[in-house]
Parts: sequence; structure tokens; C-alpha cells
Amino acid sequence: MVKSPIRVSSTSNNVYTLRTNNKSCSCGKWQTYALPCSHVLPVCRENGSRADTYVPEIYSRQTYRRTYQANFHPVLSENFWRDVPFNLTLYPPNMQKERGRKQGKRFQGEMDYRNPDSPPRCGRCRMPGHNRKNCNNLGPSNV
Repeated sequence: MVKSPIRVSSTSNNVYTLRTNNKSCSCGKWQTYALPCSHVLPVCRENGSRADTYVPEIYSRQTYRRTYQANFHPVLSENFWRDVPFNLTLYPPNMQKERGRKQGKRFQGEMDYRNPDSPPRCGRCRMPGHNRKNCNNLGPSNV
């Protein structure tokens, strides 16, 4: 059992169960990333073991060096490429512009729906019965 420092934003009890023989921790990071999580370090410090013994061989320096020890040859220019036995023609995609106004992606809530029993109101003076085009009243926007 490993108890990590208490964080203000954390809602858990911050106690993690660590199984070094299974290479697993209750936080789930060791199983997900195949690398020891931060909870392994206090256990290694307590046991006197090294934390790098729990790192997979694929992430070791020796494996890294073996990967890049071979010679890599650059790709030659197109003048040296062989001809292929088929003709490959790529056409640009149909990029015709869509007409009209784009549809919004916002989810509508209950505030977006008007009560069907109430009459429409003027956008200028907020009075019912007419609209902005035929409004003769001096509303808040005209003051």
C-alpha cells in the first residue's frame, strides 16, 4: 500500500495498492503505459531496490542503441526511381462550395424555444403586435 500526498483537487483517498510481481498499480498507469508509475519509487526506496528493474527491456538504452546502429541510406531523387507497371492518376476532391448558411452545431436548450401562447415582440421597443420594420415607438435603442 502506498499513500501519496493529499491534493486539494483530488477527491480520492490517495491510497494505491502496488503489486510489483504483477507490475500493476491501482492507479492504472503502470498497466496502461507499461512503465512504472510514480507510486513505484517510494516502494523501491523502502525496499532498497532499483526502479529501473521494473522498466521493460524495450525502453532500455541498449535497445535504443541497437535500433539505430545500422546504416540508414537516404532516399534517392525521383530520377532514380523505377517505373511502375500501372498508371496512377489522382484527381483533386470535389471542393464545390455549399450554398446557404452553415448549420450551427450548438445544442438548443429550453431558453431557445418561445412560448407559443405569447405573441411575437418588436426587436426595438419590445412591445407585442408589430416588428422592427414597422415600429414607430422610441425604444431603448433609439434613446
